Amino acid sequence: MTLWDGVLPFYPQSRHSAGFSVPLLIVIVVFLSLAISFLLILPGIRGHSRWFWLVRVLLSLFIGAEIVAVHFSAEWSVGRVRTNTSYKAFSAARIRADLGLHVGLEGINITLKGTPVQQLNETINYNEQFRWRLGENYAEEYAEALEKGLPDPVLYLAEKFSRSSPCGLYRQYRLAGHYASALLWVAFCLWLLANVLLSMPVPLYGGVALLATGTFALLSVVVFASIASVPLCPLRLGSSMLTTHYGAAFWITLATGVLCLLLGGAVVSSHYAWPSALRTFLDLNVKDCGNQTTGGSPLNFKNPIHKQFGASDSPISTNL
Repeated sequence: MTLWDGVLPFYPQSRHSAGFSVPLLIVIVVFLSLAISFLLILPGIRGHSRWFWLVRVLLSLFIGAEIVAVHFSAEWSVGRVRTNTSYKAFSAARIRADLGLHVGLEGINITLKGTPVQQLNETINYNEQFRWRLGENYAEEYAEALEKGLPDPVLYLAEKFSRSSPCGLYRQYRLAGHYASALLWVAFCLWLLANVLLSMPVPLYGGVALLATGTFALLSVVVFASIASVPLCPLRLGSSMLTTHYGAAFWITLATGVLCLLLGGAVVSSHYAWPSALRTFLDLNVKDCGNQTTGGSPLNFKNPIHKQFGASDSPISTNL
C-alpha cells in the first residue's frame, strides 16, 4: 500500500466531522445571546407590558434565527438506509452499515457508520461533506475524495451528485439551493424591516412587511420542493434502496412562513378592527398612532400675544 501525501490512503489519518457547521453554531450563539440579554433586562419592564414584550421579542428572534440558520443546515432532504455493501475498491470484503444522505442548500453530507462500528479491523465511522455553494468546486472535492480512498458507499453517493453524472441531481439540487437561499435572504431583510416598522407608529406597514417575510419564506420552500417533481435517480446500495424525504429544515421553514403570514395578517386586521388593542400590544403612544386610522390629527396652538392683551385663553384648534 503506497503513501499519499505521507499518509496511508484508506483513512488512518484523523478526520473532522463535516456535520459540525461553524456558521450554524455562530448563528445560534448570536441569537441566543440576544435572547438571554433581553431576558436579563425583562424584569426592568413594569406592568403587563413585560409579557407583551416577552412574546414580541422571543417570537421575532425565533423567526430571524430560523431564516438565517437553515442556510447552513444539511437537513432539507434526508435519507437513511441500513445495508450490506462493499467497503473498498478492489476488495471483496463487505460490511453492514447505516448510510445517511443529508442534502442542504449549499451541498450534501454523507455519513457511514458500521453496525457494529468495529469491522474488518477498522473503525467505520465516516462523515463527509461535498459543497456546491458559490466559491466551492464540487468536482475538486469529489476528486480529493477519490484520491483519499473513501469507502465505496460514500463515493457512490457523491458520484451521483457530481456534474458529470447522468442522474442530473447536481443541477437540480444546486439550482434549487441557490434560488431558495436567495429568497430566504430577501425574507431576512424583510424581517429586519418589519421589526423597525413595528417599533414605529406605523404598525400597518410592519404587518405588511411580516406578510412579505412569510411569502418569501414559503417561496423558498416551494422552490426547493420543485425538485420533487423530477424523477430521482435510483440510489441502490447493495441489496437496499436509499430513499429521501424532506427534513427538519424544510418543515421548520414552512412553519415559519405560515407563522409570519398569521402574525402579519393579525397585525393588519387588528389595525382596522381593534386599533387600540394593537397599540396596547405594541406599546405605542396613542397620540402617535391616532393619525393612522382617522386620517387627521388636531394641532393645538396657544398664542401668548392674545394672553398679553387679555384675550381669551382658549386654544386655537386646527384640523390638518
